[in-house]
Amino acid sequence: MQLIIISGRSGSGKSTALHQLEDEGYYCIDNLPLALLPSLVAEAGREQFHHFQGTAICIDARNARKDLENFTAILDSLPDSLDTQILFLDAQDATLIKRFSETRRRHPLSSEVTPLAEAIDKERQLLEVIAGSASLALDTSQMTIYELRDTIKQRLLGTTTGTMSILLQSFGFKRGVPVDADLVFDVRMLPNPHWVKELRPQSGLEDEVRSFLESQPMTTELYRDICHYLDSWLPRYRDGNRSYMTVALGCTGGQHRSVYLADRLFRHYREQFTNIHIRHRELQ
Repeated sequence: MQLIIISGRSGSGKSTALHQLEDEGYYCIDNLPLALLPSLVAEAGREQFHHFQGTAICIDARNARKDLENFTAILDSLPDSLDTQILFLDAQDATLIKRFSETRRRHPLSSEVTPLAEAIDKERQLLEVIAGSASLALDTSQMTIYELRDTIKQRLLGTTTGTMSILLQSFGFKRGVPVDADLVFDVRMLPNPHWVKELRPQSGLEDEVRSFLESQPMTTELYRDICHYLDSWLPRYRDGNRSYMTVALGCTGGQHRSVYLADRLFRHYREQFTNIHIRHRELQ
């Protein structure tokens, strides 16, 4: 039996994730009290639930504080035969504040004496124990609803036991490093196509930009060094039962150099790893 636990701060996309799993055939429950999790697992193991793909539950900061603190112990009490994955969603504080302002919804922890920013920070503290146990953590700051749904299908549901889902992601440092990145490579030392007038409006996926970067000896040297590192360590992450790995490559704007290298690495490693994906954050 498969159990997927979804958690994260309010406004990060938990409802979207739960709805996606429901569409994929999971038995879904929103805002389950943690203390009831063992009882739910026992109930979901009955024959009447076998036609579901699995069970998915959403757990948020509205749970009793004591139960949140005992999250690890509650998980340990579940049967060993249970295939449990924990998806933790989050976003930058400014993004969460903007989302609440746009929807005019009240944060579950805010009140007349607790402003929104303080409630968001308090929620982060309450959910730290779940975030630390996550199988997959996603930063949804730059994601649309549709991108989040696609990411869940590709990375969470596309992973089978014994495989590792790899995401190669390009990004721009001027918009911040992705908080869910496991490995980060800074490629800003490469010559920047942005300063070539004809190349400025293009991206690292286009032939003219590729030709410019490949004409620079430093590009080939950096690519080989990154490959050497990944060749050595990705198999070891996989052999260590790592289910998810995000490799992020960043340049200044996330349009040329990081996009080119992420795409080149993706084309190289898709022959070696069956569950590999690519995302160009700033080109979305």
